[in-house]
Amino acid sequence: MASYRTVGVFRLPPLPTIREIIKLFRLRAVKQLSQNFLLDLRLTDKIVRKAGSLTNAYVYEVGPGPGGLTRSILNAGVAELLVVEKDSRFIPGLQMLSDAAPGKLRIVHGDVLTFKIERVFPESLKRQWEDDPPNVHIIGNLPFSVSTPLIIKWLENVSHRNGPFAYGRTQMTLTFQKEVAERLTASTGSKQRSRLSVMAQYLCDVQHILTIPGQAFIPKPEVDSGVVHFTPLARPRIEQPFRLVERVVQNAFQFRRKYCHRGLGMLFPEARRLESTGRLLQLADVDPTLRPTQLSVLHFKSLCDAYRKMCDEDPHLFAYNFREELKQKSEKKRRQGELQTVAATSGAGSRLGVPFQC
Repeated sequence: MASYRTVGVFRLPPLPTIREIIKLFRLRAVKQLSQNFLLDLRLTDKIVRKAGSLTNAYVYEVGPGPGGLTRSILNAGVAELLVVEKDSRFIPGLQMLSDAAPGKLRIVHGDVLTFKIERVFPESLKRQWEDDPPNVHIIGNLPFSVSTPLIIKWLENVSHRNGPFAYGRTQMTLTFQKEVAERLTASTGSKQRSRLSVMAQYLCDVQHILTIPGQAFIPKPEVDSGVVHFTPLARPRIEQPFRLVERVVQNAFQFRRKYCHRGLGMLFPEARRLESTGRLLQLADVDPTLRPTQLSVLHFKSLCDAYRKMCDEDPHLFAYNFREELKQKSEKKRRQGELQTVAATSGAGSRLGVPFQC
């Protein structure tokens, strides 16, 4: 484990350009992995500046690829940079950077979705949750295919204060598909308002800090990208378990074009859905004719608190799954249909089986 240390001004020595690295190691973006290389170091420098001061910071970069953003982070005066890269093709190019920055760059060949970071950085960096954020940052140009599951995973880590947030309120600066970035930061009433908006904003201060045009990437994606900065809140805006909040929010947005009572009703078994939905909305003091996009974080706080009260009264309620109920009903209908077919066939067979008598 590295020890905390003060570093002086550091700049990488002259190196092959990212474009030359791509040619040297015969790298190409894999479409199935939604890989796009950001080659413009002016843009990567700008992303790093937007992340805040990285002087003497410990940085965790996800998906470094050929290392464009990695170079900008190293040049920002960090104490240490840890990169986690799943694609083995990029490791030799990253190793070249590591050789050029002795003791500053650690490379892990692994999957960011399963990598454990809790004990990677020095214990001395840890801060109380209510204190200012620690000198630890997460930065990454995320492949579009993993960006949503990864941010949901990290938001759950924020709620439990573990994973990258075992050090305190670790800040994140991440690149997403522009549409996802807009959803993460969408305000109440916006067309882009979604499950992601609420889940991110009840736990973090979320800011869309930069838009990167598609032509800046190789190969050029069909859409632009957005850089989003997250700072976990000292106190979440909804103080209920993450899974409970996720369940309420997810159901509310099941039918985003309909009134909110339609999706929220899916929290309850069909036999008492109307009654239970009415009670939930009454306890939460939420207008049932609001659309999901019109529900603020405060609305969801009231809904989650009310749903928690109802779950405490009925311990089986939280385990209810409307899709499972639909599946069971469908299976029951199928079996009934098979029985009716067998009965009809048996009746016809018995009639056909009577011998013809003259």
